[in-house]
Amino acid sequence: MPTSEDGQQPAAGWAPTWALGRVVLLTGLLLIAAVLLGRVDLVVLAAPFALGTAYALRRRPTAAPYLEIAAADGQLVEGGPLAARVSVGNPDTVPYHLAVVRTRISPWLRVDRAGFGGGGTDIGGSGLDRPFVTAIPTGVAVDLELTGTALRWGRHPVGRAGARVAAADGLLVSRAVVTEPVRLRVYPMTEPFEAVEAMPRAAGLVGAHHSRRPGEGGELAGVRVFAPGDRLRRIDWRVSLRARQLHVAATLSDRDAEVVVLLDVLAEAGRSGGVRGAASVLDTTVRAAAAIAEHYLHRGDRVALLEYGPTARRLRPATGRRQYLTVLEWLLDTRAEASPHEPYDQVFGPQVLSADALVVVLTPLLDERSAQMLARLARGGRFVVAVDTLPADLSPPGEKGWAPVAYRLWRLDRDTMIGQLREHGVPVVPWAGAGSLDQVLRDVARLATAPRVGAR
Repeated sequence: MPTSEDGQQPAAGWAPTWALGRVVLLTGLLLIAAVLLGRVDLVVLAAPFALGTAYALRRRPTAAPYLEIAAADGQLVEGGPLAARVSVGNPDTVPYHLAVVRTRISPWLRVDRAGFGGGGTDIGGSGLDRPFVTAIPTGVAVDLELTGTALRWGRHPVGRAGARVAAADGLLVSRAVVTEPVRLRVYPMTEPFEAVEAMPRAAGLVGAHHSRRPGEGGELAGVRVFAPGDRLRRIDWRVSLRARQLHVAATLSDRDAEVVVLLDVLAEAGRSGGVRGAASVLDTTVRAAAAIAEHYLHRGDRVALLEYGPTARRLRPATGRRQYLTVLEWLLDTRAEASPHEPYDQVFGPQVLSADALVVVLTPLLDERSAQMLARLARGGRFVVAVDTLPADLSPPGEKGWAPVAYRLWRLDRDTMIGQLREHGVPVVPWAGAGSLDQVLRDVARLATAPRVGAR
């Protein structure tokens, strides 16, 4: 086997190209013809091919290229800018005359511009379905810059990427070098959400919510007669002088709450169009859960997450910004998964939920088991609010035959089920962003403080 100038043999990762085979074949044929025909001009004609090949192969590469995928920011938000790069390096002492790079990318990561060395080409979000070519000098790495937009929440891969390089004037080519993908975390966009301060019951002693129970707070509840234990600074002197008896200003207590967001992942419906398109059931569920968690965590409440599905994932209640980041990370692994078996009662039953917690169930109500779970929670004395995540513009599966009639019958059956849930005391409201739960939370808080029938 021929060797290079320093006595080393070519690396096993390199192979001759068809160009090298053709030039060797042509040179051999010309020399054989020159010997058989006794023609010196054929030797002269073959000499440039032989000398050019020998000159190109005087220094052959011994090291394969290296390939690396990196992202400018591994934590993105839906609709946010995407920046990633695929680096191809030349660790050899021989320049690479040609490098061909190709990479896969998730369809939810739209690439609008791609190119080497900052001189990218606008590709209009058409994806990376073509190779990119460049030359790599000795000891240098070049970057294929990818810029675009993250379209949907989740963990989306950039890669795998592959590269092949040619050296020795294109007479030698490396084996394909492939690198593993890098997964980017795209957090769900939190839709604007506001809720009233009224909560069903106190889960703690202090907090930011105005309750309907008397206590030491800042919300005025009325004026009443002075009683032992009242603070002197609460005396209302105008009313006291007019009534000739001491009266104090009564206030409502401020306290925190525990909110449990339960995600129904037994079924999926609709087609996701990304952050600027239509939303599927799973999209609405994840974005609503992120918005609700952000709202209550920002006010100092404790938030827990549960999944109603085969995996039965659970996130323990906690407060603060760290819990919010944990919630976003937890939501990235949300998947809709059908199961023929009934989810475990010990995981989703009322006994695992705090008696004072507000349970917000995000469900499309596509499975009868979901309605049964809501009814069990209500019968267990929990304060349950069901948020309907089924898209309002969900189209029927077909327009031929009995499909439209079956779709209308299914809609009527689902409306009947929602009506039965409301009769069981489970309010069902569609998700509509800000103010979705205002009236429902007021009603739940009013029912929580109302006297029970038959109570003494």
